[in-house]
Amino acid sequence: MQHLGSHTVGVEQGSLVLFSDYQDGGAMWTADGPRELRRLVEFSEPYQHAPVVQVSLSMWDIDQKHNGRMDITADMVTAEGFVIVFKTWGDTRVARVRADWLAIGALKGEDDWEIV
Repeated sequence: MQHLGSHTVGVEQGSLVLFSDYQDGGAMWTADGPRELRRLVEFSEPYQHAPVVQVSLSMWDIDQKHNGRMDITADMVTAEGFVIVFKTWGDTRVARVRADWLAIGALKGEDDWEIV
């Protein structure tokens, strides 16, 4: 559990089309075996510390003739941003994916001083 030591809490959300591989014959649509895609997300302003980030699928377009296999996570979370990681494997053919994300964390307040 993350305890927020600030009275100023930031909540930011976004939506990002990760790929549309059916349009250009990309690996998620044409290849077999393990495949991974990473997309950097930068926050509109930095948090005080790395926030809690939740990532979910908001659109998943797959070929009906193959098994649907998918893993989506937030990786490398920092105060400035994070990386969305989408993975599939086997014979799964993914045409396109959109991910939604939500970040919640403490922001620096006007009275937060940094002594160096």
